[in-house]
Amino acid sequence: MNHRTLLETYARQAARPAQWIAGLSRDQLLAHPVPGTWSIQHLLVHVLDSDLIATHRMRRMAAEELPLLIAYDETLFARNLDYDRADPALVCDLFALNRRFTAQWLAGAPDAVFARQGVHNQRGKVSVADLLAVYVDHVTHHEKFLVEKRRALGKPLA
Repeated sequence: MNHRTLLETYARQAARPAQWIAGLSRDQLLAHPVPGTWSIQHLLVHVLDSDLIATHRMRRMAAEELPLLIAYDETLFARNLDYDRADPALVCDLFALNRRFTAQWLAGAPDAVFARQGVHNQRGKVSVADLLAVYVDHVTHHEKFLVEKRRALGKPLA
């Protein structure tokens, strides 16, 4: 898939987290309907954290020469950043705004920006286009878990 097509998908995903939690109570968001996995709330905040980090990485890659991109421990983020207290509506709004902001920026960027690279400390060289693909897939990947959690709660995703 070319980077312009990926960008369209990336932008369309802006509303997905809000759709994920529609009709769920606070207790349902915090429940662990699939034992040993994150709650829907944790999944929601994780997707936001990841997207914010992705935007920062892409902007650095566009602005700097081969910036170093440092990995983070998603488990420690979920454990130590009080994900349970986050306002889910605010999380969804921020996700949507960040996606729209990043998509608007990238839509106006020259094609050369998508080829710009950074050096990830675990994956090696990655391009803006690579990260765009990773974060389109990231939402799709986590949506599978969300569907399973909602089904276990008796609240299938509409």
